[in-house]
Amino acid sequence: MNILILGSGGREHALAWAVLQNPKCDRLVVAPGNAGIAEIAECAALDILDGGALAEWACEESIDLVIIGPEAPLVAGVADVLAEAGLAVLGPSAAAARLEGSKAFTKEICAAVGAPTARYARFDALDAARAHVARHPLPVVVKADGLAAGKGVTVAETRAAAEAALADIFDGAHGRAEVVIEEFLPGEEASFFCLVDGETVLPIGTAQDHKRVGEGDTGPNTGGMGAYSPAPVMTPEVEARALEQIVRPTMAEMVRRGTPFRGVLFVGLMIADGAPSLVEYNTRFGDPECQCLMMRLGGQALDLMQACAEGRLAEARVNWADDHAMCVVMAARGYPGAYAKGAVIGGLDALPQDSRRMAFHAGTAREAGRYVAAGGRVLGLCARGGSLREARDAAYDLVEAIDWPEGFCRRDIGWRAL
Repeated sequence: MNILILGSGGREHALAWAVLQNPKCDRLVVAPGNAGIAEIAECAALDILDGGALAEWACEESIDLVIIGPEAPLVAGVADVLAEAGLAVLGPSAAAARLEGSKAFTKEICAAVGAPTARYARFDALDAARAHVARHPLPVVVKADGLAAGKGVTVAETRAAAEAALADIFDGAHGRAEVVIEEFLPGEEASFFCLVDGETVLPIGTAQDHKRVGEGDTGPNTGGMGAYSPAPVMTPEVEARALEQIVRPTMAEMVRRGTPFRGVLFVGLMIADGAPSLVEYNTRFGDPECQCLMMRLGGQALDLMQACAEGRLAEARVNWADDHAMCVVMAARGYPGAYAKGAVIGGLDALPQDSRRMAFHAGTAREAGRYVAAGGRVLGLCARGGSLREARDAAYDLVEAIDWPEGFCRRDIGWRAL
């Protein structure tokens, strides 16, 4: 079969790598891709927000399945246009993608079904938001209501930090000047991933991300500095409670509203004393969590994603190996603030690339035969192991093999579980 993946980051490199492990993949195209993806698949210079052009191209190229990686095309309705053209698509409609596109919408859904989540208030005016923060207990969570590439959330320990986050949002740093202000939920955060085809919910793994830029979870939020899978805090009992109290009621409510969800559901949870509460929904794979999941799923990921896109999840099963995976992100110095591009990255060509160790490219380019940094988060060094410690050691061995003085990584990925 012929497959098109939309996106250009480490998540899409991992998806491409997993898809290519499956013998049913005859041709793989990634749009627009990146320097690492170009080593294993075709890359096409397509505008991933132009649904019409994508549909025309995919039909002309006899594409059988489109996998949408990032959130922006989903919220923009690209999946709707592709589906209307008769293409099988892994990704929800724009109406269903509101679960990620609007945090206020998700809160409304939680209220409708009684799903446990933090108390909140929504504001579209700065003065009213400031007044609310002034009387809210600390810490307080300030969230941009729309898409923010994983960087629109501030856990403010002080009034000054909350005020700065509000100013940032209402200055348009994340697009829409609307904010959701939440109570702080104590506990341990985890990511729970499911495939959903409208009716059937199929859990496909858990992970824990490291959002803060510095060791010990310090500094500003990033798109993610590393992850590991599975998440020990997601016991079978916690997973069952999350499904019954949060995920399945939400999916049933989406069907009731006439906007069934079809695609990847990323359930961000806070777990305290074995009880999960919803932090947020995302409507696609996380990055770098996806890299860990793909390392563990391998070629069967394509079978699962195809079954989801074709509405056949009821017959699908996940075959897990009893193993662990870790991804350590290397970023350009200065990230998530200002950073330089163009520094040469050495050592990549000599790295092992197999089912247990992979270097996934997120922000690289190829210039004069050399890899150079072309983004903030640049590489995801991933490894599998029989234990999390074994996976951790193997991932950091890959980090040590990289010659890139202008890059950095956190040295404590996996610290909670270890």
